[in-house]
Amino acid sequence: MSGAAARTERAALAGLAAAWVALVPAHAPAQAWPVKPVRLVIPFAPGGGADIVGRMLAARLGEATGQSVLADNRAGAGGNVGAELVARSPADGHTVLLTTNSIAVNASLYPKLGYSLARDLAPVSLIANIPLVLVVHPSVPAKTVRDLVTLARGRKGGLNYGSNGSGTTSHLSGVLFALESGASMTHVPYKGGGAVMTALLAGEVDFGFNALITVQQYLRSGRLRALAVTTPEPAPAAPGLPTVASTYPGFATELWHGVFLPAGVPDAVLGRVHEEVLKALRSAEMRSALERDGATPVGTTPAEFTAILAREVAKYARLVKASGAQPE
Repeated sequence: MSGAAARTERAALAGLAAAWVALVPAHAPAQAWPVKPVRLVIPFAPGGGADIVGRMLAARLGEATGQSVLADNRAGAGGNVGAELVARSPADGHTVLLTTNSIAVNASLYPKLGYSLARDLAPVSLIANIPLVLVVHPSVPAKTVRDLVTLARGRKGGLNYGSNGSGTTSHLSGVLFALESGASMTHVPYKGGGAVMTALLAGEVDFGFNALITVQQYLRSGRLRALAVTTPEPAPAAPGLPTVASTYPGFATELWHGVFLPAGVPDAVLGRVHEEVLKALRSAEMRSALERDGATPVGTTPAEFTAILAREVAKYARLVKASGAQPE
């Protein structure tokens, strides 16, 4: 990263952190919550990873509080429809957002949003991290990250990689990989994870960055080969795989799930919601279900999640700009 780009990114981080600081108390006292049914908004269609995690969380919260917690799928615009619904809801803790890192990408991917991430939503906790895996088709003669980059540099036109679509984490992971390695990479967008997986298995593209859960069966059968995980540290769910960062220290991307409330929620309510979310995350059922799907349960304070979110927004703003990605 150039000195000017680094200064711009540091300025963006500082601005985002300052915008959120008034929204996130360091220690919020608990209070009676909920006093009526809770709506847990999942801004994606049923059946996906966020839906599975959201419904698990809703079930645990309902059991712990004795109140009905309804999982409400509000898909559209890459998660923005559901996020805006929560941002415009009463700030009383009875409307909760369970979303993914797409919310950090969307802050720069969409030129105009109906809500402000910094002003209208209060971070509660990061729930889980999910590694992406850098995988290649068996016809690609690369056994390590370094091999892949060497191959890309030596091949006219470089290599091509498939993604779930423009502006997705799988796309922007490839953008970051090209920036960090300096190798030529051609992006081939597909319409969703199923389509890109079909292309990878057929050898239509050389490599991709895919969620661990979607590639596990193909790694076991030898139809794909894993080179590394995208997380900053080795992933417990993928033992033995190195990180891309071990070759290029500036590289780190991952999928994550996190919980938000509308901004302006009383500190006591935020503290109570946070307490119950962490309690749910500590349950054996939820932890085992997350780990089974390749996720690493996390759990953070609101302040810690705020800092993580600021870094994610700044990182993806740089990658969206570098890629020229547009919302689909």
